[in-house]
Amino acid sequence: MSGVSTTAPRLPLGKLAPGIFAPLMALTAAAKQDLDPTLVELVLLRGSQLNHCAFCIDMHARDARKAGESEQRIHLLGAWEEATGHYTEQERAALALTEAVTRMADGGVPDDVYDRAAAHFDEAALARLLALIVAINIWNRINVAVRTPVGAHP
Repeated sequence: MSGVSTTAPRLPLGKLAPGIFAPLMALTAAAKQDLDPTLVELVLLRGSQLNHCAFCIDMHARDARKAGESEQRIHLLGAWEEATGHYTEQERAALALTEAVTRMADGGVPDDVYDRAAAHFDEAALARLLALIVAINIWNRINVAVRTPVGAHP
């Protein structure tokens, strides 16, 4: 039977290839700069949900709470499009962009999604938002591939 396994971690990538993590941490930190911390965590959490990264979902739900995010908005994030009135237009634009970039194989990033985000973020903020989305996709792929266990973060 094939599919996703929930067995032990496969590879301690951070220990075996430590030079990989410093640049990824730097990318993530640079992308977060000057973006609202709750928006950052919503984007990171939503990308992680889309990529089925349990480690990152757990971490970013915790980080969202620390940033002041409500339990209700965390729980509704998987259905943000239907949860009208719970997310700002800027957040909704960022979440739509997160979904389009994360699911790029489904047809790229449509102009209307990009334009919606561009209407809510200046060019510098939009560049950081795109970098943040790319960064979470990298982290998710690494953590899913090596089976980083939930709760393995400080």
